[in-house]
Amino acid sequence: MRWCGKTGAVALIIATWNVNSVRQRLPHLLDYLREVAPDAICLQEIKCVDEAFPREEVEALGYNVATHGQKGFNGVAVLSKHPLEVERGLPGDESDVQSRYIEAVIPWGNRVLRIASLYLPNGNPIGTEKYDYKLAFMERLIRHARRLLSYEEPLVIAGDYNVIPEPRDAAHPELWLNDALFLPRSRAKFQEFMALGFTDALRATSDAGGLYTFWDYQAGAWQRNNGIRIDHLMLSPQAADRLASVSVDKAMRAKEKASDHVPVRITLK
Repeated sequence: MRWCGKTGAVALIIATWNVNSVRQRLPHLLDYLREVAPDAICLQEIKCVDEAFPREEVEALGYNVATHGQKGFNGVAVLSKHPLEVERGLPGDESDVQSRYIEAVIPWGNRVLRIASLYLPNGNPIGTEKYDYKLAFMERLIRHARRLLSYEEPLVIAGDYNVIPEPRDAAHPELWLNDALFLPRSRAKFQEFMALGFTDALRATSDAGGLYTFWDYQAGAWQRNNGIRIDHLMLSPQAADRLASVSVDKAMRAKEKASDHVPVRITLK
């Protein structure tokens, strides 16, 4: 939490990062927490059960830890310098055992901020139950988000949405035409979600192309800057009104044994 100049306003830095195995990326995560020191960070693909999360190392840097883990797959977490009230799992399907959503409320001055870490299904290959699950999950997200917006409080739903919203969000959009991340139905569901009243934090500050958050490990994608933008921070009107800046921490992708995603962070004032 930062105090902004003479106004005395409290500013928060909120980040999101698909770490692609928290135990493999732990040195990078700890470096990021020390150097950037976000007030809260949403993690995806932690790929471990709750008991295996490196809690001690993270707590030693002053963070509270809330996880919703799963052995070897998926898994989400929220790390916060402030106390957390936590709910785990996306409502709407009691049979869904995949750990893809965690929601927390943290204090923010004389108000609260609600923050969620989301790992939306990939959906590939198309024409299978995996794509059906993606669309059904997005429908559940829309229903839940509509309820959260009714609280009329600052809300950030951050994470790996596994959706490329527009052609400018891919270096080579033509290569993604038959991929679940870019299919018209996926993008339409994403637009339906946004139409509830959400603001895409990055697009609120820049119309530029070439802003990517993921580079595949294959075919030299990083070296050729063949990236896509699928990690998003979506803001309720009450959060969007306080948006001060957005940063894509691209340098994290150049590190040895890096995640294929990079952190994205916002400052709310």
